[in-house]
Amino acid sequence: MTPITSVEGRRIALSNLDKVLYPRTGFTKGEVLHYYATIAPALLAHIHDRPVSFLRYPDGPDGQLFFTKNPPPGTPAWVKTAPVPRSEDPGAEQVLVSDMPALIWAANLVVEFHVHQWPAATPAVADRLVLDLDPGPPATVVECCAVALWLRDRLAADGLHAYAKTSGSKGLHLSVAVEPAPSARVSAYAKRLAQEAEAALPDLVVHRMAKALRPGKVFVDHSQNAAAKTTAAPYTLRARALPTASAPVTWAELRSCKDPSDLVFLADDIPPRLERDGDLLAPLLDPAQAGTLPGNPR
Repeated sequence: MTPITSVEGRRIALSNLDKVLYPRTGFTKGEVLHYYATIAPALLAHIHDRPVSFLRYPDGPDGQLFFTKNPPPGTPAWVKTAPVPRSEDPGAEQVLVSDMPALIWAANLVVEFHVHQWPAATPAVADRLVLDLDPGPPATVVECCAVALWLRDRLAADGLHAYAKTSGSKGLHLSVAVEPAPSARVSAYAKRLAQEAEAALPDLVVHRMAKALRPGKVFVDHSQNAAAKTTAAPYTLRARALPTASAPVTWAELRSCKDPSDLVFLADDIPPRLERDGDLLAPLLDPAQAGTLPGNPR
């Protein structure tokens, strides 16, 4: 019998709570739901007004993975959606995970949460800049840390404040709150930063995606600032061998990182970190902290 739970007055059917999703640790679907319920305030603060894409992995990371932007079949009528204009489908909509019921409903589908760099009210007008640092083996997150520190200082020279989180996979994400600007403009600036990083750190950085260029270097992926792209949200679990989370980190942690294991954070690590540090990405939510892109009129 499928259990029914009530979340803030919404009845939600939960399924297969004992199902092991992460065989290496025995982490179950019920524990996934408990994780999201526990860290909900922090996660919802970052995604509640942003159209969400889902990477679904209902049978765990070793099963079928599929990416979906459209609201999944059976989406409850009370789950909000927002228009997301696409060239191939001008009437497209995506889910908004705006509250605890929507979060638990989505988590029951077993998903990674990915969001745009713009809010639902202003499609393709970004208030975030993101740089995805992706290491090409044998480079690791240790090399990503060195690149992140360079980029932090470069952004600071333009009056922009960067905040870091692990991707929950191999690398790091840097996020910057910016005064609203067209996604194309944010993308162009991000690409310029990646090119400058490659020029300054030629043995460490590559700004192009070509696989042949990437072994032993850190790919600074600027493309996720495009209006159509999404990035793994803060605190989302990832479809990896372990139940890793995309975890905000301090610059001190990046400076002291000597081994990739230093920046691996599992689901059980996140609540204590939130209790100790609060949400390290909270400044991204404060409009007063948003910086102006160089050359962008106020």
